[in-house]
Amino acid sequence: MMTRDEAADQLNTSKYGDEGSPQLFRAMNDAGLVAVFGASDDLMEFRGAIDDEIGAYNGTTAYLTSKGLLENDCENNDCPHFKKLKKTAATIKAVWDNGGISWRYETEIPHSKFIVNEDGEAYCVGIVFALADVSVTSGDRK
Repeated sequence: MMTRDEAADQLNTSKYGDEGSPQLFRAMNDAGLVAVFGASDDLMEFRGAIDDEIGAYNGTTAYLTSKGLLENDCENNDCPHFKKLKKTAATIKAVWDNGGISWRYETEIPHSKFIVNEDGEAYCVGIVFALADVSVTSGDRK
């Protein structure tokens, strides 16, 4: 079974727009691993055990449970139920343009880092984490 370090090693120094192969992301899915990296100036990509993207800008926070991205079942983001779930979820914060790197991510989830290059320069410091390492929250018991 693939480890997060092995996945990050395979993603390291990948090229922007060609971050990983379908075979790699299938193997990561089978191992319960997720890669997070930036695309464009406004997207946070998730590949592997989560296959999704969210709109992102500096400071955008993704909320996760051990099942994946926390989804709002309410009709608006001011829903008290959703706000309560967000307080118990694990987070990944997107940081834009810090020290010449377009994207990097901050999280307390145990993770391994990798670099995505564009035109021979570091574009993004992505992360790989295991869904099993996301703390169990009340959102998981739904």
